Amino acid sequence: MKFGIFYEHQIPRPWRDGDEHRLFRDALEQVELADALGIDYVWEVEHHFLEEYSHSSAPEVFLAACSQRTSRIRLGHGIVLMPPGYNHPARVAERIATLDLVSDGRVDWGTGESSSRIELEGFGVDPQQKREMWTESVRETAKMMSSNPYPGYEGAYFSMPHRNVVPKPLQKPHPPIWVACSNRETIKLAAKLGIGALTFAFVDGDEASRWVSEYYDTFESECEPIGQAVNPNIAMVTGFMCHEDSETAVARGLQGFQFFGYALSHYYATGTHLPGRFDIWEDFQANGPKELGPTGCIGSPQQVRETLLKYEKAGVDQVVFIQQGGRNDHEHICESLRLFAREVMPEFAERERAREKAKAERLAPFIQAAERRISRAQPMESVPQVESYPVLMEKLGTPQEDRSQNGASIFSLLGAEADDSPS
Repeated sequence: MKFGIFYEHQIPRPWRDGDEHRLFRDALEQVELADALGIDYVWEVEHHFLEEYSHSSAPEVFLAACSQRTSRIRLGHGIVLMPPGYNHPARVAERIATLDLVSDGRVDWGTGESSSRIELEGFGVDPQQKREMWTESVRETAKMMSSNPYPGYEGAYFSMPHRNVVPKPLQKPHPPIWVACSNRETIKLAAKLGIGALTFAFVDGDEASRWVSEYYDTFESECEPIGQAVNPNIAMVTGFMCHEDSETAVARGLQGFQFFGYALSHYYATGTHLPGRFDIWEDFQANGPKELGPTGCIGSPQQVRETLLKYEKAGVDQVVFIQQGGRNDHEHICESLRLFAREVMPEFAERERAREKAKAERLAPFIQAAERRISRAQPMESVPQVESYPVLMEKLGTPQEDRSQNGASIFSLLGAEADDSPS
């Protein structure tokens, strides 16, 4: 089984000058440490306007910074919001490819729709159509990264003419695709579409076994890939804090994990928000859970090991740790990662090599069958030319027949354009 760390960039009120700077600086140090310890993935969300819960509105910037501080850890978008109101598909293709190049091919492209009104309505995205927007955008973005040129598209939610979208990613045809999942139906959809399921359902090992079986049964029998390659994987997210003394681990990590769930519910289910004014942390302290509740991978090394063994037995491919939540302390997070890497991770890493080999052999015929059903972008037999300077030429009154200019003429036209600009 593989392991990842997960970031919302949570920062409860009250805020002081420099808190956000410290938050990002600490997160980068944690990722650098995770890379050195041998942890496999870092996952970074994309959210907008979700103050306190998530200050991660530009994950491509954070992951680019991570790419230059690390050498082996994979950089996961967990996730890119795909409705075009958030991100035009061509811009997603460009950013994913660029990150893949500067990281030497370490990107995983997680995708999602978003579900909170404060985000959807902030960008004018119709909640009733977001699934169709996601489907259209993911399918076409994958084609943009693998087509030369992309033949263009006339769709329900975005349209664009033929263009060669550059740069192209290092991983061919594109980085592995995932989708955020919160229930069994979305996990089945991921399997049908041949993409990884990044699961935020916080299920126990027994329930995980049923979800994993359903995912792989569906992949093997019903897969019609949405991308230009398949990525059969299932990852599950859980709370995390590891200490030799289990009570210390709970004291250091449980409140942050509970705040994660409480703030999530505030924005996605039960809350009424007053932007810039409402204090979720204060509300959490007054109305949050008073009992211990589920702890996930919060405990002693032995307790964490026992929890992870259940996920491993269930067939989960990756467990992703939420260690940065609420007011969890940076030093405690780093101590926890070091202890986990020393006392728990090695035995799982040793078994992972054999597991991956067996999985690849078992799935090989199903992957080959799914790949034969991929809808490839049709190569353009004849590529229509695109006029180089139509706006500039028309502004200067240049006749259509005289638009073949030498270099000196073009520079003179550009100079004239500059002279027309306000000083």
